[in-house]
Amino acid sequence: MLELFNQTSFHCSRIITEQYSTSFTLGIRTLDRRFHMPIYGIYGFVRCADEIVDTFHDFDKKALLDKFREDTYSAIKDRISVNPVLHAFQLVANQYGIEHELIECFLDSMEMDLYEQDYTSDNYCKYIYGSAEVVGLMCLRVFCEGDRDMFERLRDGACKLGAAFQKVNFLRDMKSDYIERGRVYFPGVQFTTFDPDSKHEIEKDIEADFDAAYQAILMLPRGARQGVYLAYVYYRTLFDKIKKIPAARIQEERIRVADGKKLALLAHTYFKFRMNALMPAFF
Repeated sequence: MLELFNQTSFHCSRIITEQYSTSFTLGIRTLDRRFHMPIYGIYGFVRCADEIVDTFHDFDKKALLDKFREDTYSAIKDRISVNPVLHAFQLVANQYGIEHELIECFLDSMEMDLYEQDYTSDNYCKYIYGSAEVVGLMCLRVFCEGDRDMFERLRDGACKLGAAFQKVNFLRDMKSDYIERGRVYFPGVQFTTFDPDSKHEIEKDIEADFDAAYQAILMLPRGARQGVYLAYVYYRTLFDKIKKIPAARIQEERIRVADGKKLALLAHTYFKFRMNALMPAFF
């Protein structure tokens, strides 16, 4: 009967993923089937922590996050939790050897959202690493399936991809982060005076992250490559759309890629993958 609870726990994390992110859901579905549930397990975990600090405004967020942190480590140590999301995550963490250091950095970044509103360069880098890069590393642990050499080769690229995704999110959500939560993540940038020069500098930084990440995607195991590439293409498409609009629109609306466009990107990347068109010669 424990296997039924395991399956149900992963199903809960899958539902969370499907409800919160159509782009990541599409990406996960194009991974090899053996990776589906582990990645759902990771996404469910990080989404729950993010919700605590971003949306539970009528509750004691610090107390909730502290309890979530405590329950996370207890679940991993005991190899069981009555919280389905944490139970699914501990199964992944224990099977694939996800380091406590990665989990701790992630939860520390979530806690920063309880206090930080204006970010210095140091805090910005710390937050990006904990909130995004380590999530990429958790997923990479799954994709490498115990191959330590592969993990080390791809570590930097996984970090760069997570950083690119997060920075695009910061641009996309700049209005809501400021209006609803009082946050501006980009160091030295003020929401009320956000200008084309600031936007251009941020975009150059994101472009460099994307370029570095692409090379690592090409070296991923085949079962992981298409799904990660699809997520990359989606975020590049969103980023390219953001680059074309003036800074003032970032202050006024949340830029998004329509669901129909996402499906078109899925079809296009599937075709390219089947034709081996995104692979370098040695593949």
